[in-house]
Amino acid sequence: MYHEETAALQKPRYGTIQDDERLSAEEMDERRRQNIAYEYLCHLEEAKRWMEACLEEDLPPTTELEERLRNGVYLGKLANFFAPKMVSVKRIYDRDQARYKSNGLHFRHTDNTVQWLRAMESVGLPKIFYPETTDVYDRKNMPKVVYCIHALSLYLYKLGIAPQIQDLLGKVAFTEEEISNMRSELEKYGIQMPAFSKIGGILANELSVDEAALHAAVIAINDAVEKGQTSVTMGALNNPNAMLKNIQEALAQEYQDALSQAKARKQDQSSGRRSSVATEERDVYEELVTHQEIQGSIDFVNMQAAVRQVNEAVSAQDEASLLAALRLDALALLGVQQSNCSWYLEHFTTYCQHKSKDEGKSVVVDREEIQRVVTSCNDFAEAEKRKLEAIAAINTAIRLGNAAETAEELTNPEAQLPIVYQTAANLYQAELFSLQLQGARSGLSHEELSVAVEMLSAVAVLNEVLDTKDPQAVIEQLSDSPLGFTNMDQDNLNRYADTLIQLRGEALSKGQEFLTWNDVQKCIDTVNIQVHEEHERIIAIAEINEALNSGDHQQTLAALLLPTAKLTGVNPATAKHYHDVLQHTKQLLCQSSGDESAVLWLDQIQEAIHTANQDDDEALTLAGAVADINRTVAEGDAQKTLQALQVPSAGLRAVLPECAETYQAELAERQTNGDDEGSTESVWVKHCINDRYDYYYNLETGQGTWEEPEGFLHHAGQLSKEEIQGVVSSLTAEYNREQLWMANESMVTQLQARVRGYLVRRKHARRMEYLRQQEPHVVKLQACWKGHKQRNMYKDRIHFLQDNVSSIVKIQSVVKMWKAKRKYNRRLQFFKDHEKEIVKIQAFLKANKARDDYRTLTGAKDPPLSVVRKFVHLLEQSALDLQEEQEVTRLREEVVTNIRSNQQMEKDLNLMDIKIGLLVKNRITLQDVVSHNKKMKNKKNKESKDDLTTGDRQGIKGLNKGKRRKLEAYQHLFYLLQTNPHYLAKLIFQMPQNKSTKFMDTVVFTLYNYASNQREEYLLLKLFKTALEEEINSKVDQIQDIVTGNPTVIKMVVSFNRGARGHNTLRQLLAPVVKDIIDDKSLGINTNPVDVYKAWVNQLETATGEASKLPYEVTPEQAMSHEEVRSRLEASSLALRTATDKVLNSIVSSLDNIPYGMRYIAKVLKNSLHEKFPDASEDELLKIIGNLLYYRYMNPAIVAPDGFDIIDMSAGGQLHVDQRRNLGSVAKMLQHSAANKLFEGENAHMTPMNNYISQTYEKFRVFFQSACDVPEPEEKFNIDEYSDMVTLSKPIIYISIDEIINTHSLLLEHLEAISPDHNDLLHELLHDLGDVPDVETLLGEGAVDPNDVNRESALSQMAKTEISLALTSKFELLEGDDRDLKTLMTKTKKLVVDVIRIQHGENLPQILETPSSALQVSEHTKIVERRAVQDAQTPEGLKSNPALLEDSQLPLEQKKRKILRNLRSLEQAGLLTDSNKYQDLVNEISKDIRYQRRYRQRRKTELVKLQQTLTALNSKTAFYQDQMNYYDTYIKTCLDNLNRKNARRSIKLDSKGENKGSKKWKPQSLKYTGAKLHEKGVILEIEGLQTNQFKNVMFDISPTEEVGDFEVKAKFMGVEMEKVQLHFQDLLQLQYEGVAVMKMFDKAKVNVNLLIFLLNKKFYGK
Repeated sequence: MYHEETAALQKPRYGTIQDDERLSAEEMDERRRQNIAYEYLCHLEEAKRWMEACLEEDLPPTTELEERLRNGVYLGKLANFFAPKMVSVKRIYDRDQARYKSNGLHFRHTDNTVQWLRAMESVGLPKIFYPETTDVYDRKNMPKVVYCIHALSLYLYKLGIAPQIQDLLGKVAFTEEEISNMRSELEKYGIQMPAFSKIGGILANELSVDEAALHAAVIAINDAVEKGQTSVTMGALNNPNAMLKNIQEALAQEYQDALSQAKARKQDQSSGRRSSVATEERDVYEELVTHQEIQGSIDFVNMQAAVRQVNEAVSAQDEASLLAALRLDALALLGVQQSNCSWYLEHFTTYCQHKSKDEGKSVVVDREEIQRVVTSCNDFAEAEKRKLEAIAAINTAIRLGNAAETAEELTNPEAQLPIVYQTAANLYQAELFSLQLQGARSGLSHEELSVAVEMLSAVAVLNEVLDTKDPQAVIEQLSDSPLGFTNMDQDNLNRYADTLIQLRGEALSKGQEFLTWNDVQKCIDTVNIQVHEEHERIIAIAEINEALNSGDHQQTLAALLLPTAKLTGVNPATAKHYHDVLQHTKQLLCQSSGDESAVLWLDQIQEAIHTANQDDDEALTLAGAVADINRTVAEGDAQKTLQALQVPSAGLRAVLPECAETYQAELAERQTNGDDEGSTESVWVKHCINDRYDYYYNLETGQGTWEEPEGFLHHAGQLSKEEIQGVVSSLTAEYNREQLWMANESMVTQLQARVRGYLVRRKHARRMEYLRQQEPHVVKLQACWKGHKQRNMYKDRIHFLQDNVSSIVKIQSVVKMWKAKRKYNRRLQFFKDHEKEIVKIQAFLKANKARDDYRTLTGAKDPPLSVVRKFVHLLEQSALDLQEEQEVTRLREEVVTNIRSNQQMEKDLNLMDIKIGLLVKNRITLQDVVSHNKKMKNKKNKESKDDLTTGDRQGIKGLNKGKRRKLEAYQHLFYLLQTNPHYLAKLIFQMPQNKSTKFMDTVVFTLYNYASNQREEYLLLKLFKTALEEEINSKVDQIQDIVTGNPTVIKMVVSFNRGARGHNTLRQLLAPVVKDIIDDKSLGINTNPVDVYKAWVNQLETATGEASKLPYEVTPEQAMSHEEVRSRLEASSLALRTATDKVLNSIVSSLDNIPYGMRYIAKVLKNSLHEKFPDASEDELLKIIGNLLYYRYMNPAIVAPDGFDIIDMSAGGQLHVDQRRNLGSVAKMLQHSAANKLFEGENAHMTPMNNYISQTYEKFRVFFQSACDVPEPEEKFNIDEYSDMVTLSKPIIYISIDEIINTHSLLLEHLEAISPDHNDLLHELLHDLGDVPDVETLLGEGAVDPNDVNRESALSQMAKTEISLALTSKFELLEGDDRDLKTLMTKTKKLVVDVIRIQHGENLPQILETPSSALQVSEHTKIVERRAVQDAQTPEGLKSNPALLEDSQLPLEQKKRKILRNLRSLEQAGLLTDSNKYQDLVNEISKDIRYQRRYRQRRKTELVKLQQTLTALNSKTAFYQDQMNYYDTYIKTCLDNLNRKNARRSIKLDSKGENKGSKKWKPQSLKYTGAKLHEKGVILEIEGLQTNQFKNVMFDISPTEEVGDFEVKAKFMGVEMEKVQLHFQDLLQLQYEGVAVMKMFDKAKVNVNLLIFLLNKKFYGK
C-alpha cells in the first residue's frame, strides 16, 4: 500500500510539471486536488501510527482506516487508553470486531463513538474539535474525525499521557491509484479540508484551565519537596490551584518521600540530555515533576496504605476490617461484595499460606494480587450459586419427563457436569428418572448426577461406536470408558465386540433406540458362559480323537456320548459304523492336509455321525429290497420279479419291462448255481455299503448290523445287489442293441455305400500320385519328340531363305527407310506443336543457370571471377537510378520540412489551448490570445513564402573559401555525430532532463532527418541503443526503476515512434477497434458499483415519477447487496471482456505492424536488464517490456484516441463522457493484464475478472516474447561499413542556424565528459571550427539592418532559418590522396570493374597481363563516352567523386597498368595477396554488387514509405489548419461580443480613462500594509521580520500603461526599499504550473492564487 522512502529518495512530485509537458486549467485543478488527497493521506497515516503506538496493536492499512473507524472499536480502545476509569475494556461493544466482520455495522457500534467523545470531554479536550457521531458512523465527515485525533494527540502529549504524533508529510509514498481513490472520497464529502497546521493555536485559545496558576502551583510543590519539610509540602499539595485529589494528612511523610524519589529520578534522567540540548531550548519540566506525576505519586502512596490495611485484616482474620479495607477508594477494586466476605478471608488466608511456603517467609499481597483474589472469589461464589440453580432445573426437567429439555439442562455449563450427548436424550431421561424414583424426594444431588451422567454418556458413546461396526473401536471404548462392567475378561474382548455389534443391530431392528448398561452387562455374561462351554467341548473332542486312535469302537462310542461334546443323533447300535466312518474321515483329512497328526473338529465329527446314521438306514432298506428280489426269483413269477427289481430302494438301473422273462430266467439260473456252490442254511447275508463298509442282514428277522455276527456264514443262494445289477445290465444291453439294428437298417446301407466310395477314391488318388512322381520322365519324353519335329521345320526354312537372299535384302532396306522417315517426321511435328514449351524450358534453364551463378556470387566464400563478371553491370547507375534518387531526396526534404512545421504548429496550438483556457477562467487575457493568433498566422504565411534554403544565398553558404571551409567543417562534424552514437548518448546525459528532451526534439531528430530513410533509421536506433544501455548502467539501481521512473531514452523512443513515423502504425493497429467501441451506442461499461447503483435509482425515479425509498449515498458493499446492481455489473463485465478481447486480438495479431524500432528497443531493454539483473525472472522482464510496448506506447492512444489522431475528429469536436469511460475501462483492463496485476482491496468487486486477467496476461506474455524476437539492425537494413561508399547521393540534413550554434556550444561545454581523449576525432573537428559563431556570422553580414530598432528580434527570427548540409566524412575518400588505403581500395575496385566488363579471363592476373584487342578498346571507349554524357546531366548533389570520375576516363591499357600498381600497393599493405590471384578484391566487388541490389530495393521501399508519410503529414497539416480556423472564428466571436459591450473589459482602460481623450491615463494604485496582506493570506512571511512588524511595511500596487503589467513598491517605516515589475501573464503561468508560493523582492513569500484573486477583484471588477 505504501512504504517509507529512504533518505536518498525524493518526495512525491505533486504540484510539479515533469519535463516540458504543459497542462490545461482543468489539468492544473486536477493536480491541486491530487495534492490535497495526498496531504490528507499523510495525515491519516500520522493518525494511524500514533494510535498504533497508544494501543500497541496493528491497525488496518491507511486506505482502509476510515472504513474501519466507523464501528468505533479502535476509538473506544483509544478512550480506554487515556481514560481507563471512564471507559473500561468491557464497555467497548464488539471489541474483537467479530460481529462487524460477519454482519457489518450495528447501531450499537455508535456507543463506542459516544464513549470516546465522553472520554475526551473527561480529559478536557475543547469541544471545538469534536466530530458528530454520524460523521463517524455514517462516514459523513471523516476528515473531521482525523482532525480531532490529531488535536487529541497534541493535547494528550502536553498532558504527558501519550507520545507525540509524527510529521509524515512528504515522507510516505502512495500509488496514483490510492491517491485518486482518496480524492474521489474527499469529493464525495463535499467539505473543506480542516486546517491541520492550526491545531496548536486553536488548542491554546480554547483551553479554559488557568494554566499559569496551575504551573505556579506545580513549581511551588517542587520547591516544597526540595526543601524536605513535610508540612510545607502538604500545604503546597492542598493548594486549590494545584487541582490535586485524594490527599490524606496521615500520609504526609509518605507523600514527601515518594515525591522526593520521583524528582530525583527525573533529575537523573534529564542529566544525560543536558549536553545535547541548548539551554534556551530546555523544558523546565525536564527536571521538575509534572502535575500528572504528582497526582500519580499521591495515588501510589494512598494505594500502598490501603494494601497494608488489607494485609493487617487478613492477619487478624477480621472479616469486617477486611471488607472495609477492600472498599477503600485508593485501591479502586472492582466487584467487592459483602456477601462474599467469608470467601475473601478464606482465599486470602490460603493464598498467603501457599505463598509463604513457596518463599519461606511471611509475605504480604499487593494490589494486583488483591484484585485477582477478589475477582476469583466472586467468580467462584457466582459459579456455586449458578451450579445449584442448574441442578434444580435438571431435577425439574427429569420429573416433567421431557427428554429434550432434560438434555438441554444437562448441557448447561453452569451445572458443571460431564459431557452430555443430545442424541442420547431419551437414554438420559429414562435412566435418570429411574434413579430419581429410587432416591429422595429432593432429587438427585450434583455428585449423583455427575456419576450417572458420566456413565450414561459413556453408554451413549458405546452405542454410537457400535453403530460404526468397528470392533477395534468397540474394544477401545469397553477398555477405556468409565462404564464399570463386571466379569470382563480381556481375552474375550473381541467376542464382546462382535456380540455387542450383533446385539445392537437386533435392537435397532426391534425399534430399541439404545442398549442400556444392563443390556451390555448381560451380553458380557452370556459371552463368558459361551466361552466356558466351548472350552469344555474342546476337551470332549480331544477324547474322541484319542478313542479313534485306539481303534476300539466301544471307546469311541463312549467318547461320543460325553455330555460336554453335545453331539446329536448318536445311536449305540451303530457304534462300529461310527468308528469306521470317523476313521475314514480322519484318513481323508490327513491325506488332504499332509499332516498325519491332524484331528477332527466338532463339525466334522457331527457330520460323520449324521453320515453314518444315513448309511444305516440306507443299508437296511437295500438289504430288505435285495432279499425280496431273491424271494420273487425263487418263486418263479416274472412279473413279481420285475416289480421287485423296479423298487426304488433296490437302486437298480436300466430295468426294462420287455425283458422281465429274460431277467427271471437268468436270475433263477444264477440262483440255482449259487445253491450248488455253497450252503443255503445260514440266515445271514453280507452286503457291501458304499464299496467300503460291510453290513450283515438277518433274513428271518429282517434286521441288520454292522458288526459281524458270531459264527457268521453267508447264505449262498442269495444273490447280491451287484450280481443282480450285472444280470440286468447285460440283458438290457442285448435287448437295446437288437432294437437299434432293427430301427437303423437304412442308415447301415448308406454307411456301406460311403465306405465303398471311399475305397474307390483312395485307389484313384494313389494312381494320380504315381503319375505325379513320374512327371519328369514324361516331360523328357515329350520334349525329345517336340525337338525332333522343330529341327525338321527349321532345316526346311533355312533352305528356303538361302534360295531368296536378294529379294529379302530389298524388302529390308525399304522397310528401314520408311521407319526412319516416319520417326523423323513425328519428331519434327512434335517440336512444332510444342514450340512455346521448348522456349520456356530454354528460358528456365538459362534462368536456372543465372540463379546458380547468383547463388555462387552471394553464397560462395570465393566467387569465381567469371561469375562476378556477369553481374558487374549492376554497379552502373542508370537514368532510372538518378531519377529515383532525385525523387527520394525531394520527398525526404518535404517530409522533414512538414514534420518541423507540424511540430511548430502543434506547439502553437497547445499554447493557444492554454491561453484560451486561462481566458475562460480569468477573463483577462483576450489581447494575449489575439496576439498569439496573429503570430501564428504571420508565421504560417512567412513559412509559405520563404524558401527553405534562404540561408543558402549568403552567410555560411556564401561563395568564398573561408565560408566554404566553415560549411565543410560543420558537415564533417555532423557526419561524425550522426555515425558515432556514443558522442550524442553521453551528451544527452550531461544535460538536465528538460534540456535533453528539447535537444532530442530539435537537434537529434533533425540530425537523423526523423529517420526518413533506412540508413538514418539504422543510425538513430544505434543512438537509442547506446543511450539506453548507458542510462541502465548508470541510473537504474532496481529493475522497477524503469517502471516507476521516467527514463529519458524510453520517453524519447516512445515519443518518436508515436509521432509522424509511428502514427500510421498506431492508427492501423487501433483505429478499427477503437472506432467500433466509440460507435457502439449500446455499449455502456461501468464497473463502479456506486455509480451503477445511482444510475439505477435515477432510472427508477424517472420511470415512476416518485422519489425512491432507497438511500442515494451508499458504500460499494451496500451497492453490491442489490441484485439489480450485481446483474448490471455482470453485464458490464461481460461487455468489458468482449471489448477488451477485440482490442487485445487486434494488438496480438498485428505484431508485424509494430514499428521495428519499438521492437528492437524492447529487445535491447530486455537484454540490458537481464545482463544487469541476472537473477530477475522472465516474468519480471516481460512486465517491463509490457510497460514499454503497451502502457507507454499503446495505452495513451486507447484512452485518448482523439489526442493521438487515432480517429478523425472535427475541429472543436470531442468524445462523450461514456465513450471515454468505455475506452478507459478497456485500457485499465489491458493495463492490469499486461502487468498481471489482479484486482483487490477497494476493487474487490472486480475480483471475478482476475481469472480473465491471468488468461489475458498469458496472451500478452507470448506477444511480448515474440515482439523481442527481431533481427539486429545490420541484418534488418543490410547496412555495413561500405554502405556510404557505394550510395549514389550523400546524406543531407536540414537544420536551423540556431540549432547549429546550440549544438556547437553544447559540445564545447561538455567536451571533456563526452570525449576525454584529446586525440579523438571530435577534438580535431571542433578545433577546426574554433569558437562558437553568432547568428549574424552564419547568416552573413548585412542579413539584418544594423540600424533596425528590432534588430535583436529580427536576428532571433532569422536564427530559425534552415539550411541544408550534405554530410561527408573528413577521414574517408579524400580527393587525390592515394595513400589512404580505403580510398585506394575503392578506386581499384572501380577500375577492375571497368576492365572485366570488357575483357574476359579466368582470373584477374590473366586479364591484366593479356593485351586488349581493338574491338575491346573500342567498346571501352563507347562506355566511357556514354558515362561522361550521363555524368554531365546528373545534378550536382548526385555526381560522383571527382577523383573516381577522373580514373574512369582513362584508356583501357592505362587502367590495367594503374590497377597493377594499386594491387602492388595493397599487397604491400597486407590487404591483398597474389597467392590467391587477388581473390579478396573479387570478393569485395561481389559484396558491392550485393549491396547495390539491396540498396535499390530499399530505395523503392523508401519511396513508398516517404509518399505514405507525406500523405499522413499533409492530412495532419490540414487538421491543424482546421484547428487554427476554428480558433480564429472563436477569437473573432469573442472580439465581436466584446465590442458590443459597453461595460468595462477585463484588461482594458476603465471608462473614465477613455473619456479623458488625449490626457495621459493615470492608474489607480492600491496601498496595503504587510499586516493587512498577511491577514488576507497574500503575504505568508517576510524574511528577517517578525509578524508583529508587518504593519511597518507598506506595499503600493499600481497598474502600468502596458495591459496586464503592475508595478509593486515596498516601503519600510516610510522608506522606499525596492520596486518590482509584476506581469499578470506570469502569475497565470505560475498558477497553471501549480506553483502555489512565489518570492517578491527575494524576501517576501506570496500566495500566487490569492494575489491573482486580489488583482482581479481590485482592478478588473471580478
